[in-house]
Amino acid sequence: MREFEPVEQNLRVAMRFFGEATGSGAIEPLAGATAIYSGLDYGVFNIAMLDGPAPSLDAPLAACAHYFLPRTMRWSFWLCENLLDTSTLRRVRPFLLERGLYPISHAPGMLAPALAQPSRRLPEIECVPVTDQSTRQAFGAITSVSFDIPMGVARAVYYPERAWNGAYRGFVGMVRGRPVSIVAIVASADSLGIYSLATLPEDRHHGYGEALLRAAVESEQKRTGLTQLVLQSTEAGYSLYRHLGFRDVAKFSVYLTK
Repeated sequence: MREFEPVEQNLRVAMRFFGEATGSGAIEPLAGATAIYSGLDYGVFNIAMLDGPAPSLDAPLAACAHYFLPRTMRWSFWLCENLLDTSTLRRVRPFLLERGLYPISHAPGMLAPALAQPSRRLPEIECVPVTDQSTRQAFGAITSVSFDIPMGVARAVYYPERAWNGAYRGFVGMVRGRPVSIVAIVASADSLGIYSLATLPEDRHHGYGEALLRAAVESEQKRTGLTQLVLQSTEAGYSLYRHLGFRDVAKFSVYLTK
């Protein structure tokens, strides 16, 4: 298996969450791609992804556009650039721009065989699984604030009990009974994927995010027996992940209709 593949495969497992969470979404296999519809008019949560290496994007993108057209004009294409050959990759940006898809983020895919040992004393934090209404609401509220997602969208996605019945497992970090951080862990065939790591703005720079991440990873490693870790890093989180022992193995870009 090539190094980028565990990251790409875990992301495809994780993104199914948005097709299952609201109760009005869908996950549709297409020609060379998968469309994940959240049931909401929110483009980042209406997702198209390639199913594997693609010598051409014409057919997969046409199938995705056809799928979303009667449902929503707002959808996004999550591209693992490692799936494209050099010639296709050189043309991908103008190709997508011509089809009304504009780049909104470029994220390295990262991998670590295990977390590096802490280099500082971390604060105490209670790692609480998302299992009830209060933890679902805390996860949604912190997501909304931390990732600038409309609260109505966060409520529709993260509040329903059904959202948490699949592979996407959430954790809330509590400090003195107050939720301050969140993280989600997704198990795929050979890796644990880390998603949605965030801390409330007023509680940042104290180590709560790292403390919660370590506790959630340890819990899921014990539950699943998996040790390898993967993620797609934001710019803000990149230095932390490097510090934790992750290294770049893939390139991801997200394109959004406007």
